Amino acid sequence: MVEIYRTQQRQLAPAEQIEEGCWICMTAPNLEEITRVAATLDIEPSDLQAALDPEESARITLEDGYTVIIVDIPCKEQETSEGVYTTIPMGILLTQEVVVTVCAQDTPVLTDFSTGRVRDFSTRKKMRFIYQILYRAATMYQQELRLIDRRRQGIETNLSGALRDSDLMELHELESTLVYFATSLRANSTVTDRLTRYKRLEQYPDDRELLDDVIIEIRQAIEMTSIYRDDIKGTRELFSAILDNRLNNAMKYLTSITLLMAVPTVISGVYGMNVNLEGMPFANSVSGFAIVCGMTLAICGVAAWILHKKHML
Repeated sequence: MVEIYRTQQRQLAPAEQIEEGCWICMTAPNLEEITRVAATLDIEPSDLQAALDPEESARITLEDGYTVIIVDIPCKEQETSEGVYTTIPMGILLTQEVVVTVCAQDTPVLTDFSTGRVRDFSTRKKMRFIYQILYRAATMYQQELRLIDRRRQGIETNLSGALRDSDLMELHELESTLVYFATSLRANSTVTDRLTRYKRLEQYPDDRELLDDVIIEIRQAIEMTSIYRDDIKGTRELFSAILDNRLNNAMKYLTSITLLMAVPTVISGVYGMNVNLEGMPFANSVSGFAIVCGMTLAICGVAAWILHKKHML
């Protein structure tokens, strides 16, 4: 799908055709759309298709007559639990006349501009518009990171209750998301650092300040990712420690019960031996069975009291 927008009287409005100062938003374009736009703007179709490759890394390249900027943006995994994301490439092509964005999916980074949620931007101020897109992507990382941390805190509240395998799997998914975020943010940081050095890209003082803000937001997102990864690692280790402790307690109780059960087993085994009755205590007494049972219970009671004092029962 190809949509064309143009800022008129400080309002974003759809445009009928490609003209100077417009924004071409390409979302999951087909080959025909890519070929048509590339021919109109005199750019290589492969540069438009690069952003559709999920394995494409973030980069910036200066081509003959235009600039290609590819950054990674967060994208929620379909049919997964809350807080599980991946990253996908988004391409920004800057020509002398227009700005082109290419993405394989409909992303809030761009839809916030097309729906008017982002104010005070102009498609005519191309570099400022690009920096605003990068700034929106950086802040979106931070928003998703906060959602991930809240989800981790929600899982952590279940530590006092029944620990489920699904909680451990979700922690693993959240940690994998942070790995993707950390890798993509470092690549995006490299791209923004290079933007500060390219003299070919015309930048006004206000544009440079906005680029500095983008760099700061990306660095802050990188720090947040590192902190939240450590938090998830600590939560996972706490899960393991609690599981080990519960297993140790269960084994301790089972061992104590086994010791208590051994007392009547030994006594009944002794009285069950095929020996002369005269050698067995209370064998000839009418109350012998009751006496032996009473002594067995008394021994078990004393053993249980000792185990209880030692916090083993």
